Amino acid sequence: MESSEEKVVAVIMVGGPTKGTRFRPLSFNTPKPLFPLAGQPMVHHPISACKRIPNLAQIFLIGFYEEREFALYVSSISNELKVPVRYLKEDKPHGSAGGLYYFRDMIMEDSPSHIFLLNCDVCCNFPLPDMLEAHRRYSGMGTMLVIKVSAESANQFGELIADPITKELLHYTEKPETFVSDLINCGVYIFTPEIFTAIEGVSTHREDTANLRHVSSFEAFHSLTRTLSKDFVRLDQDILSPLAGKKQLYTYETMDFWEQIKTPGISLKCSALYLAQFRLTSPHLLAGGDGTKSATVIGDVYIHPSAKVHPTAKIGPNVSISANVRVGAGVRLIGCIVLDDVEIQENAVIINSIVGWKSSLGKWARVQADGDYNAKLGITILGEAVTVEDEIVVINSIVLPNKTLNVSVQEEIIL
Repeated sequence: MESSEEKVVAVIMVGGPTKGTRFRPLSFNTPKPLFPLAGQPMVHHPISACKRIPNLAQIFLIGFYEEREFALYVSSISNELKVPVRYLKEDKPHGSAGGLYYFRDMIMEDSPSHIFLLNCDVCCNFPLPDMLEAHRRYSGMGTMLVIKVSAESANQFGELIADPITKELLHYTEKPETFVSDLINCGVYIFTPEIFTAIEGVSTHREDTANLRHVSSFEAFHSLTRTLSKDFVRLDQDILSPLAGKKQLYTYETMDFWEQIKTPGISLKCSALYLAQFRLTSPHLLAGGDGTKSATVIGDVYIHPSAKVHPTAKIGPNVSISANVRVGAGVRLIGCIVLDDVEIQENAVIINSIVGWKSSLGKWARVQADGDYNAKLGITILGEAVTVEDEIVVINSIVLPNKTLNVSVQEEIIL
């Protein structure tokens, strides 16, 4: 029976600067979790989903970025949501379960009955209240969000087998070499505080094993202690796999959208997914316009209030325009993210591209790509402070920061 006194906390794993290398050049100066999707920082989407959890006491962000990089955002989002959001910096990477355990005293200070654990680089509709309800029915230690994907792509993720009736997790394997199942782990979980006992058990077992082993050479000893570091505990291999089939872990399947945000290409796709979701959750964030007093807006578009967009511009679908952007007359934008302080001059065109902070496009310039989110050059990326001169065309290319393009390029990486 649910008690009105029960408290819930949420923990969001945000990683650190050694992660997210595939997100370059967009993560050079901005932590990946703060990169905007649909006009909101990536981490904002799971945080705002947590706000819908009943009896939510606190939200923790755990990572190993410097605290100053998150200080401003954490302060503003706490005020906006009226829920305490705290950033906890790891001294070193502890793994997804190890990081949770490292801060267990802070996480448990409100004596929560349940702990949500989310990964920041996941894009979905985060059905957290429904998960909580299902988790209470299952009466297990943990419930994980799962989704069916194509058999060809399943091995990129954690594959699992669940009982079709009880939804119990029966088998779990991370990125298997042979096909196991088209049901995969979404990286969103809810646990009871018993999870800490399970993590502690892994650490204790590792310590005991390390003490028992007699290793002859220094190299072997070094490799053993590295592989068996007692405070680095992975949630998937060290917790989910061993506990599968023991009536402790259960699954909740989502029929909605889900993506893992590993690359800038996928981030552009996720921005479009979140814009579409705004129609249901936050219609006030979507721009409108018919080309009379304001620009013509087609489909789902976010325009920051400080952006200046000429009434003859045509924007959308799936466009996100950040703060202090200037969009000139006759500009056409389709399927793109335009970051802060960008200037787009008359009649320029941007399609399937991300335009970095403080960049500028000249008159009649064209920046575009095929829009294959999974291909290395499937979208065009302009890094920070890139200048594309008048009438220059940039197709399916990545341009690193602080470059000036005065000749057209196609399928190139401009270092």
